[in-house]
Amino acid sequence: MVEGTRAAAMIMIMAMVGATLVSVASAIQGTATFYTPPYVPSSCNGFQNDGVMIAAASDAIWNNRAACNKRYSVRCTGGTNSGVPQPCRGGSVVVKIVDYCPPPGCQATIDLSQEAFAMIADPNAGKIQIEYNEV
Repeated sequence: MVEGTRAAAMIMIMAMVGATLVSVASAIQGTATFYTPPYVPSSCNGFQNDGVMIAAASDAIWNNRAACNKRYSVRCTGGTNSGVPQPCRGGSVVVKIVDYCPPPGCQATIDLSQEAFAMIADPNAGKIQIEYNEV
């Protein structure tokens, strides 16, 4: 019985390591900016209050509204300007897509709420390099 439990535990550990590797390997490179309140109305949910861990998607993610209400994990990987060369604060944030960031005004892959951006980077940077993936 002990050997069966040990084997099951080993399989579980290998599965978790494999899932972590797939998650890291599937991260997509991009850039992020931020926008400020008011956050409603939004393109996806009208006047529904979706909180502050939200974002607007560029054409790279939007897909004719298919991105609405999907959640993305976003992690800062570096700066885009010399004014704030080390903007990243470490960690990541999960945001819900509630709006569209249309061209030509949209200057990034994903436009985070000011609060979400501040969780992962110094807002003085304005624009950052990111890795993101759907969760």
